[in-house]
Amino acid sequence: MCNLYSMTKNQDAIRRLFNFDVDSTGNLPSMPGIFPDYPAPIVRNAGGTTELTLARWGMPSSQFAQMQATKKRAAKLEEKGKPVDFKELLRMEPDGGTTNIRNLDSKHWKRWLGVESRCLVPFTSFSEFNKAEGGDIWFAFDDTRPLAFFAGIWTNWTSVRKVKEGETTNDIFAFLTTEPNAEVGAIHPKAMPVILTTPEELQAWMTAPADEAMKLQRSLPDGALKIVGRGKKKDEAPTL
Repeated sequence: MCNLYSMTKNQDAIRRLFNFDVDSTGNLPSMPGIFPDYPAPIVRNAGGTTELTLARWGMPSSQFAQMQATKKRAAKLEEKGKPVDFKELLRMEPDGGTTNIRNLDSKHWKRWLGVESRCLVPFTSFSEFNKAEGGDIWFAFDDTRPLAFFAGIWTNWTSVRKVKEGETTNDIFAFLTTEPNAEVGAIHPKAMPVILTTPEELQAWMTAPADEAMKLQRSLPDGALKIVGRGKKKDEAPTL
């Protein structure tokens, strides 16, 4: 599961690969370490335009997952003799979100597979964790960390992300995963992010009907990526 990536390029670099109509990010900083629930840039379809904006990483968890978490919380409260309003407890159950999406046949995810909910997630490298190999293992196309995009989905959602924040409404996103290619599989055999590499793929993800766009949920060819860092929580592109 990819729960850490970097994005160290600016708006102009993003625009050169995929032109967008509106930029709502302001002064976009270099982000060498993006973690779950962090704000990060996405290019999204929004109201007939394409917009570069910031959204929090993590789509809503499934109703089943939230229900199970709430039942556990309710049981602990009942053990302490405290009254439980289960409906309210469920509404206020914290959900940091789901960062990686694999099963597109799930009813939970199908509602967000239409064009209006698709986005591109720019990145320069991503990490898969493997303690035996040195911790966070960073992958990129080469040592210069060229910009690329994950295939993502987004929505606007009201929930409790963190207990201290209470209920908030946020733009949120996650990206698709698939079977790993050889180099990622050697570190993390379960999955790798879905990465789009050509203008045609970027355009198809943002505009094609769902059955066509979902064909892009595939791994990169073996040899397409290389390891560019080990054991660090941030990955900066080298100064050339």
